[in-house]
Amino acid sequence: MVWNRRLWMRLGVINALCSVIIALLAFRLEDSLAAGLLRLGSGFQFMHSMSTFACATFMNIGATRARHAPALFLTGSAMFSGSLYAQASGLWNGNDLPLGLGAGLMAGGWGVLFVAASDIDR
Repeated sequence: MVWNRRLWMRLGVINALCSVIIALLAFRLEDSLAAGLLRLGSGFQFMHSMSTFACATFMNIGATRARHAPALFLTGSAMFSGSLYAQASGLWNGNDLPLGLGAGLMAGGWGVLFVAASDIDR
């Protein structure tokens, strides 16, 4: 498997689609806490799906180091949002390690984009 822009874009699209489906499911829940967790998770998931598209734009205008950020965004949002989804469904009531690690990975992706931006307009 080649990790290129085409693959990152497709994964971003699938991730965004999943986040929209989960957000719609939140409206079907009567449990307001569970619905809130689903909405929070889907918001973060969608936001970081869109950030994968931003990475492609960065790469197109010369910031080649941005190619490292999609893995951080998508993995981090899967861990962060997945933890919230598991809590909302009652499948997991464990520690906050996946939440914190997921948030750290997403923040790392933004850090990579910050550094990659120094390559633009050289």
